Amino acid sequence: MHGGAKGSGAPIGNQNALTNELYTREAIARRRAFNQMLREMHEHLRDFDEKT
Repeated sequence: MHGGAKGSGAPIGNQNALTNELYTREAIARRRAFNQMLREMHEHLRDFDEKT
């Protein structure tokens, strides 16, 4: 059997997956903020295009 046992899996705070900081909390928050800004810009451009 694989996994499921108490104490199995990666240790808490495991840094092995953070080889290029792509999945840090800060990087994820930065991408979410950027994507939100892009959605808002597209919405404003769509509104502007409808008015012209």
